[in-house]
Amino acid sequence: MEFYIRPINSGDGKGLNDLRRMPGVFENILGIPSERIQQNEDFVVNMDANQHQFVAISKLPNNEEIIVGTAGLSVNGSHRTRHSGSIGIMIHKDYQNQGVGTALIDALVDVADNWLMLVRLELTVFEDNKSAIHLYEKFGFEKEGLKRLAAIRKGKYENEYLMARINVTICPPFDQLSNT
Repeated sequence: MEFYIRPINSGDGKGLNDLRRMPGVFENILGIPSERIQQNEDFVVNMDANQHQFVAISKLPNNEEIIVGTAGLSVNGSHRTRHSGSIGIMIHKDYQNQGVGTALIDALVDVADNWLMLVRLELTVFEDNKSAIHLYEKFGFEKEGLKRLAAIRKGKYENEYLMARINVTICPPFDQLSNT
């Protein structure tokens, strides 16, 4: 499968909405089936300088382009936590486990490490989403804790892991940090 990564653009709201409402996707993000296209378009056009969003684009047999994934990085706005950011990702159900997630996370990590020099990236993931956890671990994310009853999914409260990645090229590992 061929695809390419680009920054999200105005007009991508419908493709984003299609992903966010797709069975096989919305259960593992904090979207709901009734989300409106305009909400997604408003998100895209109102992003600020601390938000970085990419989309993965593929072509259908009729040459129509389709958004098959998206991933975003939000840099914390507080002066005391500007060294960190949060990420989120979602991949079209028919394109999962085909390298799209890896390419999108790679794009986010490149921005975080090489352009923003962030020390900490964090995310949450449902504790039973094994393929997502595997993807994050591939990029050096580690489980830091379990958020019990963190979100509602299919009529039940579910747990999420809090995972984080520390860029040790900018900040030394914890065991080398002073406790003063």
